[in-house]
Amino acid sequence: MPDIATLSAKFQISIPKAVRAAHRWQAGQEFAFIPKGAGVLLVPVPKPAELAGIAKGAKARDYRDRKDRF
Repeated sequence: MPDIATLSAKFQISIPKAVRAAHRWQAGQEFAFIPKGAGVLLVPVPKPAELAGIAKGAKARDYRDRKDRF
């Protein structure tokens, strides 16, 4: 059975401990809410330091054909 949480009168939801532990989420971490059909996708927002080096070796030059622009 999936973990269940209840929306409080202040519109807050506590994330179950098993889910927090499985994803290693910490207090104060930011999340983005993305509407997805009848539900919502909860995605952690990465900090800039976590993105360092993500595009290492990528070259912006000759990446895209410039002829497709009008």
